[in-house]
This record gives sequence, C-alpha cells and structure tokens, in this order.
Amino acid sequence: GIKVKGHVLCWHVTSPEAWLEQMTSEQVSDALKRHIFTTMGHFRHRIKVWDVVNESLAPDGSLAQNIFWRKMGPSYIEKAFRWAHEADPSATLLYNDNKVEGMGPHSPNPEKSDGFYKLLQDLIQKGVPVHGCGIQAHFDASGTGRKRPPTPAMVKAQIHRLGKLGLTVNISEMDVRVSKLPANVRQIAQTQIYRDIVAAALTEPAFDGIWLWGFTDRHTWVTNFYHEDEPLILDEEYGRKEAYYGLRDGLATMCPGGTVGGGCPLNNEDDDTEQQQQQQQ
Repeated sequence: GIKVKGHVLCWHVTSPEAWLEQMTSEQVSDALKRHIFTTMGHFRHRIKVWDVVNESLAPDGSLAQNIFWRKMGPSYIEKAFRWAHEADPSATLLYNDNKVEGMGPHSPNPEKSDGFYKLLQDLIQKGVPVHGCGIQAHFDASGTGRKRPPTPAMVKAQIHRLGKLGLTVNISEMDVRVSKLPANVRQIAQTQIYRDIVAAALTEPAFDGIWLWGFTDRHTWVTNFYHEDEPLILDEEYGRKEAYYGLRDGLATMCPGGTVGGGCPLNNEDDDTEQQQQQQQ
C-alpha cells in the first residue's frame, strides 16, 4: 500500500548519450516518446505522480544544452509533458530541478531560481499539462556564496510565487551535508536546517510534501559523488539522529497546537524577498 513517486522520465544524465548522438532528431523524439509511454503504461494506475523532466536548467537559468535540447530543441520539455499526459491522463506531472529552492536577489542562485519560475510560467501559459514542481534541497551546511543553503524565508517566498502559478510544490530530494563543519556543530546545524526549512515550507498552501534522498547515512549518493558525509536523518546503524527529531519538529508545526513556521524568522530577511513576492502577485 506504499505510495510511490516515479522519478524520472526524461533526464539527460541517465540517458545513453553516445547512442542518442548517432540518431536523427526524429529518432530521438520517437525514442523519448516510446520510453514515456512504455514506462507510464507499465505502472499505470499504480504510480500516480511522476517527475517528468529533471534538471533541464543551466546555472544561469537558461535551458542547458543537453542531448535532448541539441536533438529536439527547447520544445522537448513541452513534448515530454504532453506525452506523459497522453500516456496517463490521471497522473500528476511534475518538473524537478536543483539549486532553485530560494527566491530573492540575495538567495544563493537567484538566476537559476528565476529561470525555474519562468520556465514553469511559460509552460503553463502554453497550456502544457504540468501540475507541480520539485525543489531538490541538496544542501551543504558549510557552504558559502552560491553553495550556501537558502534561508527559510527565501524558500517560503519561492514556494509562494510558484503556488501563485497554480502549481503544487514539493521538496523532492532533501539531504544536508555537514562533514566540512567542525564535529561539535554538525548535528546542530543539520537539525536546524531540516527543521526550519520544512517548517517554513509548510506555511505555504502550495507545499504538498517532502522526500529525502535516502534515509540512512550508510547508503547515500553523497559518499560517491562528493565525499564521506552524514547527510541523512538516520546514522549508519539506522539510529535516529538529532536531525530526525528536527524534521519531526518541523512537520509537527502543521499539527493542532503547532506553531506555524516553527518560530523560525520568515519576514525579517535583509533582502528584497517580500517586495518581490508582492510584485509577483
């Protein structure tokens, strides 16, 4: 009876690029369409929510010139969503991307966050069947500059303006890297980020869920992609870490008697987030 979200139907990283490069544009288009229909058809009525396209944006917010862009042009995103809707008209269809979690000129990646919003706005204006989006939330607690985590207020503002488009928003791949911090503050910082980001997100009606990118530090993509780390809410022995309770406390803010926002500051940021949010309305 466990519900599953399908991830992902179109992502250049997991596609056989060398094989696709040898194909014509029409052949790549046919292959992508066939893949979407085959996969969704196999899980029809069992998987009801799908990440259709993943990580199509470059760091500056423009469309990345990946294999699908080179072969099919920018319309590959629109086509993928229309094919997915045709394959299963009852499915909820999502767009997913990274480093787009915060809004505002002082957020870590404002160009990409704005590009994320504009891409979804454009799809909706074209009548493309996109129902929601995922903001990944792979955070580095020791990050600085563009690598720093967004503040809770920045996350709330991003979710708010996406919700104004009529979309649902989920945190889709959350984990919090801490190994570059001093050992005595790692769990403190990790717990605060899990708690405050989730609590802030829950203040927005458009927010509809959170997925973690794993649950135990024994098995995490971070170790292979970056370095040894402990980014999740259970330790390597499957014991509950402080972050587990921080996430639980964040979720509890939506319960009777909970404090909306978990008491974390949401309206006192030293940026133009609130003003931009009003302009978007």
